[in-house]
Amino acid sequence: MKTPWQVMTGGDWLIVLFLLGVSLSGIIWIATAPAGSRVVVTSGEQVCFTAPLGQPRSVVLDGPLGQTHLVIDEQGVRITESSCRQKICVAMGPASHTGDLLACVPNRILVRIDNPDGKEAPYDLLSR
Repeated sequence: MKTPWQVMTGGDWLIVLFLLGVSLSGIIWIATAPAGSRVVVTSGEQVCFTAPLGQPRSVVLDGPLGQTHLVIDEQGVRITESSCRQKICVAMGPASHTGDLLACVPNRILVRIDNPDGKEAPYDLLSR
């Protein structure tokens, strides 16, 4: 019995190589993103907290479900504890690159890392 590698045609190999190249370039693009300089936290529609990313601190933020604990340290910014049920925001880990987002959707907390020059990151997608 022949293995799938023996049955593949030249076009199949081109598709595999193309997909590997796209995947590798995406990984390189993410890894070389500039480090952020500022943490901006919004609750609902308003900004409720802003701080430099390089200044270690711990902050408690209030949301509709209760409190969310945010920690800024040498790894970046991360949510360490939240009052939501599934705790997906806690499992997201630290964010430190420009454009990184942490979100606690049930508690309506959004943590964003800004560009070093203070400009907002361009949109990935717009919808109505």
